[in-house]
Amino acid sequence: MSKSDSTYAVVKVGGKQYKVATGDVIVVDRQSGEIGEHVTLELLAVRADDGSFAVGAETKAKVTATVADHFLGEKIRVFTYKPKSTFKKTHGHRSRLSRLTIDAIEVAGKKEKKSGS
Repeated sequence: MSKSDSTYAVVKVGGKQYKVATGDVIVVDRQSGEIGEHVTLELLAVRADDGSFAVGAETKAKVTATVADHFLGEKIRVFTYKPKSTFKKTHGHRSRLSRLTIDAIEVAGKKEKKSGS
């Protein structure tokens, strides 16, 4: 996150929370959507440039991201055994992941009243 852009948001994706700013790239569990498709992320909290901080339903902001890639994670092997016996078992899996690029954090500004003449 650059120092000139102090706006950031906390989003929830796949049961995990991520602190993101505009231009960040995050790796999350596989998202439904084609590569290049825009998705809206569930917003938990947001901090705007003016220093205001909003949490929960009062946020009135929106975080949009683009699905950059779908890929498989690193292979994980799990080996279990029981001592003093011949029981041995190996399990493994590769997580299905998506790479998201954060496009924009849109914070709803306060409406200013127009002065009448």
